[in-house]
Amino acid sequence: MGEEETEGTVHLLCLAASSGVPLFCRSSRGGAPARQQLPFSVIGSLNGVHMFGQNLEVQLSSAKTEDTTVVWKSFHDSITLIVLSSEEGTSELRLERLLQMVFGAMVLLVGLEELTNIRNVERLKKELRASYRLIDSFLGDSELIGDLTQCVDCVVPPEGSLLQEALSGFAEAAGTAFVSLVVSGRVVAATESWWRLGMPEAVLLPWLVGSLAPQAARDYPVYLPHGSPTLLERWWQPLLDPLRACLPLGSRALPAGFPLHTDILGLLLLHLELKRCLFTVEPSGDREPSSEQRRRLFRSFYTLVTATHFPPEAGQPEEKAEEVVHRAQVPRACYLVLGAEEPGTGWRLVALQLGPRRLLLLLSAQSPTHGLRGLATHTLHALTPLL
Repeated sequence: MGEEETEGTVHLLCLAASSGVPLFCRSSRGGAPARQQLPFSVIGSLNGVHMFGQNLEVQLSSAKTEDTTVVWKSFHDSITLIVLSSEEGTSELRLERLLQMVFGAMVLLVGLEELTNIRNVERLKKELRASYRLIDSFLGDSELIGDLTQCVDCVVPPEGSLLQEALSGFAEAAGTAFVSLVVSGRVVAATESWWRLGMPEAVLLPWLVGSLAPQAARDYPVYLPHGSPTLLERWWQPLLDPLRACLPLGSRALPAGFPLHTDILGLLLLHLELKRCLFTVEPSGDREPSSEQRRRLFRSFYTLVTATHFPPEAGQPEEKAEEVVHRAQVPRACYLVLGAEEPGTGWRLVALQLGPRRLLLLLSAQSPTHGLRGLATHTLHALTPLL
């Protein structure tokens, strides 16, 4: 998979639904922010055809040209989001979830009232600038995958019970029920109340922390000279070593030394009920494909198996009653070989679902196809205690 195959452009448009006035336009090319903007005439045409359908009580949700996929979505009859993508392998599922995350980011940083009751368009445009960095991170080539899976990206720390105990004590002392410990946008530990946060905020909050620049304005913990002059030291000073051990976990997700088969080049484990996931492309990082290619392969394969083979995640809006009834008839495992089907060639992608857990593996070309399900099953059993 060369750069010429994966290079593509994504345009995201946000408009006021009633007037069609553009609120912002964000673009990326090859996974990086781009200054390229769509002409106003194109923006007007895309919004016009959507409004025309609505006037006829026809819901236009997506369209495809030879090299571009377009998805429309309206929120609260107030905001219309449109995304156009010419990236290789783009799917409607991926773009629909992108728009859900974008609107969630807007609500997170501006508030739902400002978006559903637009009083001053120019003021709203200025307020929405605060969400650009977070929105751009969804358009780029992120190491995280929660935007697509709608599960919280997590890591497994080597001394998780100690960190969890300290976190719970700190939350009680600080007088809040919502506390999480985050490294590189991934949750290391969190309170029970934090885990009960719904979608999309459970995914958005650590993603927001990970998207902030080191100089960005934010709230910092402070010492209260009278009320709690040593609050932070009391809970975290004894755990400096376990905290330092979490720093290299970011992209690895799994504890150091966790046994994985040498053929595994990356894995994605989802717990569909808990809405958490472990994702890493670090195993055998010195071998092809590159980390960026591995992440793209996982995103494409996840989209394929979710949209085609496996039932929708519980509670997803695309889940239909007849699909629930016939779940017993859907496959529980599938695999894909990239490239020529010859011995020793073509990376392998395998997916396995057992109960609430779904495992996706990227395997080297040396892994025999007849052993893929057995390897995936063994790996899933090994990972089950972690998530």
